[in-house]
Amino acid sequence: MARAIMIQGTGSNVGKSMLVAGIVRAARRRGLAVRPFKPQNMSNNAAVTEDGGEIGRAQALQALAAGVPPHSDMNPILLKPESERGAQIIVQGQVYGTLMARDYAREKPGLLGPACDSFRRLADSADLIVVEGAGSPAEINLRRGDIANMGFAEAMALPVALVGDIERGGLIAQLVGTAEILPPEDRARIRAFAVNKFRGDPSLFDDGLREIERRTGWPSLGVIPWFDAAWKLPAEDILDLKSRPGGAFKIAVPQLARIANFDDLDPLAADPAVTVDIVPPGRALPGDAALVLIPGSKTTRADLDFMRAQGWDIDLQAHWRRGGHVLGVCGGYQMLGHSVADPEGLEGPPGETAGLGLLDIRTVMAADKTLSRVSGTECDSGQTVSGYEIHLGDTTGADCARAWIEIDGRREGAASPDGRVRGTYLHGVFQEDGFRQSFLSRLGAMPTTRDHGAAVETALDGLADHLETHMDVPRLLALAGPVA
Repeated sequence: MARAIMIQGTGSNVGKSMLVAGIVRAARRRGLAVRPFKPQNMSNNAAVTEDGGEIGRAQALQALAAGVPPHSDMNPILLKPESERGAQIIVQGQVYGTLMARDYAREKPGLLGPACDSFRRLADSADLIVVEGAGSPAEINLRRGDIANMGFAEAMALPVALVGDIERGGLIAQLVGTAEILPPEDRARIRAFAVNKFRGDPSLFDDGLREIERRTGWPSLGVIPWFDAAWKLPAEDILDLKSRPGGAFKIAVPQLARIANFDDLDPLAADPAVTVDIVPPGRALPGDAALVLIPGSKTTRADLDFMRAQGWDIDLQAHWRRGGHVLGVCGGYQMLGHSVADPEGLEGPPGETAGLGLLDIRTVMAADKTLSRVSGTECDSGQTVSGYEIHLGDTTGADCARAWIEIDGRREGAASPDGRVRGTYLHGVFQEDGFRQSFLSRLGAMPTTRDHGAAVETALDGLADHLETHMDVPRLLALAGPVA
C-alpha cells in the first residue's frame, strides 16, 4: 500500500518545490517507487507530459528527481494567469476554460474529485507520494472549498509537515502564527515543521527552535541551510527568475508581464561563457547584448502592449540596426511578425495588435491548442533539437519559407533573409548540448562544452545530500501515512 506525506508552507516561495524534489530523490535512492503530486498549482511555466497534457514545471522537475516521466496526474489542477483577475484552468492536463477569480472560487470545490482521482491513480504505482501544497494553509479565508492545502489533506487523510522560510524574517511568527490561526482539526494534521533557507551558524537558532516546539507542540525536522546550487535547477516561479552573470556573451531577455515557459533560459544561464540579463520593467534593453531573446507569453497581444509601454520595441529596433541577433520563442516568435490577431478573444478581448515587424509573418490565434513533445534537426547545422510545443495560433508568411528546424518531415519556425532574426514555437531547444553550442558559436560566443542534463541530475543528487545532512529525512518518511 502506498504511503503519502504532504509538505505545506507558511507562504508562497518558501522553498516547498525544491524540498519536495530533494525528498523525492532521497526516497528514490532508498529504493522506493516515489511520485510527486501537487493538487493545485498556479504557474505560466508549464511542462508538456508524455500523455499529452501540461503540468507545472516544478512537478516535471520532481518527476525527474523520481526517475519517471512527467504525467498530467502529478498536477491535476493548473492555473495559468492571463490577467490580474483571471486564469486559464487546466484540469488533468487539458484546458477546462478561462475563469475570473470569483468564478473559480465557486467552481473549485467541484475540482476536488478530479484531483483525488489523479492522486489515487498515482498511488496504484507508488510506494510513496510526496505532496506539495500551494501558498499557505493560514489563508483561512480560502479554507472553504480548498483543494490546495488542508482541504486536500483532509480529503485524503494526509499527515502534513510545515515549512517556514527564515530568510524572509519573522520565522517564529510564521510557524507559531500558523498554528494559532488554524482550526483544531487542521492544526492536528501537522506532525512536524522545518526551517528552510538558513544562512550562517544554525546553532544560533537553537533557542528559536525550542520556542517553536514549545508553542506549537510540533517536533523539528531540522534547520536547512541555503542550498547554493539551487540556481542550477529549473525554476518555476517568476520570483526566481534572475539575471545570471557569466561570460562576455550577453543575452538580454525582457521580463514580460505574462512571461511563460522561461525554462528555455536555464541551459543558457548555466554556461559560464554566457551572461543572461533579465531586463525588468522600466529598464532599457542593454546596448551591449549580442542576442535579444523574447520568451514565451501567456497573453501575446497584452505583452506586445507591455513591450511598447517599456520602450523595448524601440530598443529592439536599435539592437537590430546595430547588427544584433534576435530570437523569439513561442509568444516571442509571434510578436516578431507584422500582427497578432485574436478574432475569437481566446487570450483576451477580440482584436488585432501590430507586431514588432522584424519577421515577415502574421499570426492568427486558433482555439485548438498544440501540446506535444517533439524532436528534430536544425537545418543549418544538422544538430539534434528536442523540446515541446505548447501554444495557440497559426503563423504564416514569407519568412516561414526559411524555417530553420525540421520536425518529422515538416519545417518549423521562420528566419529573416539575413538570418539575424529567428523565431520558433519549440521550447527547450537549448537543452540539447550540441545545438546550443553550435547556435551560440555562430553568434560569436565561446560556449562551454557541458552536459546540461547531467548537470541537473548532479544538482538533484546534491540537493538530496543536502537534505540528508541537515534534515531528519528518516523521520519525515516515517510520518507518511497510508493512502486510503
